[in-house]
Amino acid sequence: MIKDENYNRCLRQEVVESDLTIVGGGLSGVCAAITAAREGVKVTLVQDRPVLGGNSSSEVRLWVLGATSHMGNNNRWAREGGVIDEILVENTFRNKEGNPVIFDSVLLDKVISEPNITLILNTSVYEVTKSEESQIAAVKGFCSQNSTEYILKSPLFCDASGDGVLGFLSGAAFRMGAEGVEEFGEKFAPTKEYGELLGHSLYFYSKDTGKPVKYQAPSFALSDIKQIPKFRNFNTKEYGCKLWWIEYGGRLDTIHDTENIKWELWKVVYGVWDYIKNSGEFPEAENLTLEWVGMIPGKRESRRFEGDYILNQQDIVEQNLHEDAVAMGGWSIDLHPADGIFSEKPGCNQWHSKGMYQIPYRCLYSRNISNLFLAGRIISASHIAFASTRVMATGAHVGQAVGIAAKVAKLHGLLPVQLVQEKYMKQLQNTLLKGGQFIPRVSLIDNLNLVGSAVLQASSKLVLDQIPKSDIKRLLDRGIAQMLPLTKGKIPVFTIYLETKTETSLKVDIRISSIKDNHTPDVILESKTILVKPNQSSVKLEFEVEIKEDTYAFLTFHKNTD
Repeated sequence: MIKDENYNRCLRQEVVESDLTIVGGGLSGVCAAITAAREGVKVTLVQDRPVLGGNSSSEVRLWVLGATSHMGNNNRWAREGGVIDEILVENTFRNKEGNPVIFDSVLLDKVISEPNITLILNTSVYEVTKSEESQIAAVKGFCSQNSTEYILKSPLFCDASGDGVLGFLSGAAFRMGAEGVEEFGEKFAPTKEYGELLGHSLYFYSKDTGKPVKYQAPSFALSDIKQIPKFRNFNTKEYGCKLWWIEYGGRLDTIHDTENIKWELWKVVYGVWDYIKNSGEFPEAENLTLEWVGMIPGKRESRRFEGDYILNQQDIVEQNLHEDAVAMGGWSIDLHPADGIFSEKPGCNQWHSKGMYQIPYRCLYSRNISNLFLAGRIISASHIAFASTRVMATGAHVGQAVGIAAKVAKLHGLLPVQLVQEKYMKQLQNTLLKGGQFIPRVSLIDNLNLVGSAVLQASSKLVLDQIPKSDIKRLLDRGIAQMLPLTKGKIPVFTIYLETKTETSLKVDIRISSIKDNHTPDVILESKTILVKPNQSSVKLEFEVEIKEDTYAFLTFHKNTD
């Protein structure tokens, strides 16, 4: 027997130095890293999971959404540009079946293809050292897979970790929970009954095996499905993957209670599957098996860090303008009851603004840690504004802005707060716009870019002077509108085809948006009420008002079930 006298063993250490250290490999951290690396910034990207993508990875499997909001809101034509668009287009090309494992590989491929990125997976940051009270010098992380402690040094840092571990350890000012109405005057501020935090969700997939499959639930599965008020909403058609409302934890500490929250969600998922398979209510489930259940929950909300500006409800609803705008949002103000799946209330309340809104740069760095950028869902926003900015495509859009900000900071030897100066902000905005980033109501100013003065020529052209009649009929059981690109001047004469069995009146408006970039028909230019008789087949609509500038207009038909 060999007796070891060495009681002072240390883990293997590896020191990595770079220009920018990004903690968190979700879509925001990935887009920040790729953007910065392509601009010549040496980046260390450290991720505490074995794959990249965060909530979009194969570990959680949430689909990536942003301003389009399922194409169900006023921003259905919106699209986040830049690196996140590149990633999603690449995934559509490589991964038409939507396989989440293939999406993992797309993200990994994008990151390791950048020579300026050092990627460190399976590594949790647990300690921060500082050069002074307000400045981070290095972070330490531990990788369980190779039993190595990493010391990551850089002049600039970015927290894109979701829970804000780097910001928390460094002493950055943060908030958790909802602000009261009195702080920002936000009328959507929730009551205590509704709750102050959004919970976690856990997804599952089912699969048709082509033969009968028996199922015996584990002992921990929820046995009384009627504890879930919406239990009648469960079905076999969605294969589990659309049940975002299997949500829990909003009354708990959404950071430190995550393991407990996960167990409660596991109980629900396995209980739901037991109900589907064994209740007798779903004979169509006989051949279904439970193919996959999430091992970790998808998190919505925890810490939000304070920058030099806190985005609030009015910024979203009123589409306030900011001189330092660097990104956009467009998802609804999407609040969920804190009791989640056990709540009697609807799973969500979504309020859509009239269009996309600006996200200012002052929300993307810490107000009291001088070399710390913020990206993803932890940016400087109130609980209400966060309900819109928290989604992944918006977080990725913000990450691209941080990546370019790091480039400008490195180029001029500046700290994040110093980029607010006009000359640096213009450089930051122009660089973002050149890279495909869309910033609402901010235009590219570049005298060297010849595209703006180029003239297109064509050998021939097709002029569409009418929209052909369609045989498809639509009942006016709700108001509908047709969006049309109209040029300045007289509005064309429209012929509409209709049927009615009784004499009735139809109200029709011509509308535009109050802000040109919006697609919300909130300004009525002219209204007409038309008397319609039985068996009448067509009506001509001629408006007197003229369009003052080229714009999208909406031919709007009011509800009439006759």
